[in-house]
Amino acid sequence: MNAAAGNDGMVRRVVVVTGASGGVGRATARMLAGPDTAVALLARGASGLRAAADEVAAAGGRALPIETDMADFAQVEAAGRRVADELGPIDVWINNAFSSVFAPFQDISPAEFRRVTEVTYLGYVYGTRVALDHMAPRDRGTIVQVGSALAYRSIPLQSAYCGAKHAIVGFTESLRCELRHDRSNVRVTTVHLPAVNTPQFDWLLSRLPRPAQPVPPIYQPEVAARAIIAAADRPNRREYWVGAPTMLTILANRLVPGLLDRYLARTGYQAQQTDRPTDPHRPTNLWRPADGPGQPDHGAHGAFDDRSHPHSSQAWLSRHRRLALAVGGAGAALGAYALRRR
Repeated sequence: MNAAAGNDGMVRRVVVVTGASGGVGRATARMLAGPDTAVALLARGASGLRAAADEVAAAGGRALPIETDMADFAQVEAAGRRVADELGPIDVWINNAFSSVFAPFQDISPAEFRRVTEVTYLGYVYGTRVALDHMAPRDRGTIVQVGSALAYRSIPLQSAYCGAKHAIVGFTESLRCELRHDRSNVRVTTVHLPAVNTPQFDWLLSRLPRPAQPVPPIYQPEVAARAIIAAADRPNRREYWVGAPTMLTILANRLVPGLLDRYLARTGYQAQQTDRPTDPHRPTNLWRPADGPGQPDHGAHGAFDDRSHPHSSQAWLSRHRRLALAVGGAGAALGAYALRRR
């Protein structure tokens, strides 16, 4: 990352993680924790933030939990100032917070659609703006946008979320061009994720007849966290694709988008619902956090541990492309040598 690590016990890097109280943000904060790293945790849920801060501290890191609604620029700006005042200059800002509604588009009210857009899209815009306000004067820093395969290939029942993720790609590409024009040393990169086993499927607003689920294959949030941290370490790449499903989905949408439209129209509703009946008392976090004061901490993992992959070969190869190419080249050379000997 931007700040070099030392062995004198002093903090050498300051990282901000939004959406840090659960899911991918929680796993990322936990994996970042160490004696040389201070992690600022931004989210709405007090219970989740407190538990996340305890995990960072247990791993030897310094944690600063800040209750923040990413849809409110004033709150995001105030959080950035507090991070700089209490921890020091911000080296890495990871935008990850989001919300959504599982429902057909016509079953989502305009207010609900606006709220999803404000959190999931404008939350990234506001986070990026605050990060740049702190990084640009120093001409250094890294911004990581946590995206999704759905930023390129939308699916039914998630129109608000997919629209926001598409918007993040457009916004980030424009910003990247501006930074390059200014010869800025601030870097912006994006990590696109597959289906991940997070608590979102237990607390997002849903109007589906059965409980929502990620479309298999499903990965554990630690798979995403490793990719996000790798992107922060090597931000010169424009994008990271995590998991074979992400890669295949993005490529297939470039080649046969109409075929995917027909396929998802036929399978997309069933694939996003479990066979269990819906719990009428399940929490929803669109307007207020599901892990707020007096409410339970939901952690990083969702309800699909038994169906989730803890590793991704594609993600590992993506992070180690040079090694993979070298091994592949050596294998090809040995094969050619063997054929020539024969």
